[in-house]
Amino acid sequence: MANIMEVARLAGVSHQTVSRVLNNENTVRPQTRAKVEAAIRELRYRPSSVARALATRKTHTLGLVSTGNPLYGPASIALAFNGAAREAGYQVITASMAEAGREEILQAIDVLLRQQVEAIVLVASDHSSIEAIDGLELDIPLVTADSSGHGSFPSVSIDQFCGAELATAYLADLGHRDILHLAGPEGSLDARERERGWRSELASRGLPVHEPLHGDWTADSGRAIGEHLIAAGMTSAIFVSNDQMTLGLLHALDDHGIAVPAEVSIVGFDDIPEAAHFSPPLSTIRQDFTELGRRIMGTVSSVLDGRVLTDPVKTAPHLVERESAVRL
Repeated sequence: MANIMEVARLAGVSHQTVSRVLNNENTVRPQTRAKVEAAIRELRYRPSSVARALATRKTHTLGLVSTGNPLYGPASIALAFNGAAREAGYQVITASMAEAGREEILQAIDVLLRQQVEAIVLVASDHSSIEAIDGLELDIPLVTADSSGHGSFPSVSIDQFCGAELATAYLADLGHRDILHLAGPEGSLDARERERGWRSELASRGLPVHEPLHGDWTADSGRAIGEHLIAAGMTSAIFVSNDQMTLGLLHALDDHGIAVPAEVSIVGFDDIPEAAHFSPPLSTIRQDFTELGRRIMGTVSSVLDGRVLTDPVKTAPHLVERESAVRL
């Protein structure tokens, strides 16, 4: 197999010039570039990725730290970012962990740094993930995928606050005046933003705000809260913070013969693939994770180019209307 020195001899140039052509530097004259490219084709030379990394100090590798349980949202973000990174010519090394304490996250970052990644993306599922990197100083860029937007690093997210406002406004526009909220875990960044959006929309319309009931994102917790709501007395509308908990809530309502949407209207959040097949098909808030992955990769590229980003990047979710909510 040909090496860079053989390419240089055939083209009549130095190996440094061949390296500049391979790295697409604009300091090589067109005639010289043409000779080098002709020699590469003739010798069928394929540059070593390791050698190119050493020459350019670029490994075309990114690190991804994903925290929390394998839930639909974080898993979808990780998958979408991997796809966007591949399209941009990067490979991704992933470190996943259930615990998101400072020590665990710093250990994960240290492992990725030893792999010579060019930048790191942190998918932050809860507030402790952001606290863990507070004050952290790195020689490479770090971008967070978190809905709070309050950290010291560039952040990209889907606008959870806006999504909750959309869901609440939809129910209110259908004539519902007593809209309960089945919220996610109190430490979750997404759950906090969704609760905040629900509260904001109700307040803007002068509607009553009851304290939400918190689940743990699972269908089991949604069913348990549904049993509690039934015992306490139902309302006409419920906004649920994710589709899995909605599934459990629907199970509890069906067990007690409470018809959806005839007796209670429900809107979920996420638009998981199964949401269209719930009984009834679920009205919910769809998140465009593919676009989010592109936005994260775009932000990574920007900071790698040396741009200073101060404002959080947010993508807009949208409402998917199905059959689980009707006019009061």
